[in-house]
Parts: sequence; structure tokens; C-alpha cells
Amino acid sequence: MVPLKSDSSSSKISLKRSSINLLSAGFKLKAMILMFAVFSFSACSSDESQPESTTESHHPEMHRAMNNFPNFDLQGHRGARGLLPENTIPSLLIALDYPITTLEFDVVVSADSQIVLSHEPWFHHHISTDPDGNAVTPEEAPNHNIFRMTYEEIIRFDVGKRGHVNFPEQQPMEAVKPLMKDAIRAVEEHISETGRAQVFYNIETKSRPEWDNVYHPEPTHFAQLLYNELRELEMLDRVFIQSFDVRTLQAMREIDDTIPLVLLVENRQGYDWNIEQLGFIPQIYSPSFTLIDENTVERVKSDGMKLVPWTLNEKDDMRRLVELGVDGIITDYPNRAAEMDEITSRLE
Repeated sequence: MVPLKSDSSSSKISLKRSSINLLSAGFKLKAMILMFAVFSFSACSSDESQPESTTESHHPEMHRAMNNFPNFDLQGHRGARGLLPENTIPSLLIALDYPITTLEFDVVVSADSQIVLSHEPWFHHHISTDPDGNAVTPEEAPNHNIFRMTYEEIIRFDVGKRGHVNFPEQQPMEAVKPLMKDAIRAVEEHISETGRAQVFYNIETKSRPEWDNVYHPEPTHFAQLLYNELRELEMLDRVFIQSFDVRTLQAMREIDDTIPLVLLVENRQGYDWNIEQLGFIPQIYSPSFTLIDENTVERVKSDGMKLVPWTLNEKDDMRRLVELGVDGIITDYPNRAAEMDEITSRLE
């Protein structure tokens, strides 16, 4: 028989051990809860600090106009430069007489922060007449700086009545550089009146690093001005923004990463180099048609982009590029493209 005192001591020891075990379990439970809370907080913080990528390859539905990209994108260059004065309302409207799917034009910024259609941020000597009726000379042209002029001053210059030495089929006519908002409204009104299918707008920002604050604002400001006006016009779902200057594309992506971007290329540095300079995969790759071969087509399409070269004016060149498998072309002569079954059959 075990003495009563000994039983009491054993019970006390057993109770003490049970208390220690319970206390230990409690500490473990608290530690697990604390670890779970820390992990959850870290996961949430990670999601907030590293937003999911919105590049087309991951979220193609996010890129507005790309949702309705044409079977084949026939673009009228500067409207229809081969037929009427470039980047003018008449040129844009005559392009609509042909089965184009997109109107391409260039924009610059005036002294009063207006977005103006123009290929150069000055008045080019090939097409411009000054307010006194004199043809602008090559020496004078860079000094007729649109970024230093109000729009009221800009419209005193004519850019159509001299015609264009490089486009003999172009019909001379009096014309001015229009505001982008007026040009788009004129196009939309024409479409509404005629019942024609809507078009996209492929808009090029004319900028270079050496021109900053001389011929145009800095890229972020340029992109914001353009974006604000397109938003006011309710055109964000029907625009592509293109540039040779990767900075304006990068700036536009920061403003709204749902806007389809187009990388223009004229150098011979190669596909990889040009994509590296931009820093991301755009929605459309747009090199000079002279730079395109089978390898270019394969590389562009393997990266999920559309391939739309510029500027094809001869039917033989159009035919060759269509056979290579491009997704569209940009031309000064939409009338010529409209005569080609190889192109019109793809527009249907």
C-alpha cells in the first residue's frame, strides 16, 4: 500500500506537469496565430506594392481598341497625303472615301497648349506659305516654331495651296493646320452623315529628346495633354498612340495602361534592341516596310503584337508585305490599296 502522503505528492506533480503542458500548448497556439497574421499582412502588402502586370500578353482585353482590331488595318497616312494636303481636314475626309479602317496623323503642341495636326513642330518649307504670302524657305522653317505660337498665329499660315513637290498627284488647295479636336469632330460628323463605318485614329507624338522645351513640352506633359483631349472627345476606345520617341509611349503607359501603344522604328538596330529601348512589349510594332522580312514577322507575332509597317505607296510593295503576313499597312494612297484584291478581300 502506498502511503497517503506519497499519493498526494504524486498528484501534485502530475497536476503541475499538466499545467506546464497546457501553458506550453497555449504559447504554441499564440505563436501560430501571430505567424499567420504576419504572413497574411505580408501577402497583402506584397499585392499592393506589386500590381499585376497589364501587358497585352497577360491581359489583352484591357487594351481598348485592340478588342476590335480589324482583320486587316488599312491606314490613311496623314489622311491621304498622296491626294490632298497632309494632316488637314480635307485630307482626312477624302481618305474616308476609301475602305480605310484607321486614320493616321501627327500631333504637336502650340504655345497655348493646343494639340495641332502637324508632321513637324514647325512649318515645313515644302508646303508652307507665311502670313505675308511668301513661301517658307528651308532656312526660315525651323524658326517658325509652332510651340512658340498660339493657335491664332498658326492658322495665319497656309499649308496646302503650294501642293507638294514629292506628291505630284496631290491636289493643291488652301488649307491650315487644324486642331486635333476639330479634325476628329469633322471626321465623326462625316461618318454620321454618310453612314460609313467608324474608324480608328493612329496618332503620332512628334517629339525627340533634343526638342524638349524647345519644340514641344516634356514627354509626360505632352502625353497628358493628348490624353486629356482624347478623353474629352470620348475617343479613348478608338485610338492607338504611336511614336519613335519611346519616352512618350512610356509616359502614356503610366497615365493609362489600357491605351494601345505603337512603337515606330526606322533604325537598323534590330528588333531586340528596339524593344529593349522601350522597356516593354507594345501592342503594335510599326517599322519602315523596308525593314521587314520573314524573321521580323515571326518575331513580332511570337511576342503577341500586331505588325503594321509604314509607308507603302507602290502596289508591288503592298503585295509583298501582305504575302509576308503583316496585319495592316500605312499608305499615302488609300485609293491604290482599294484597287487590290489582296487587300480588299482581307477587309471584309
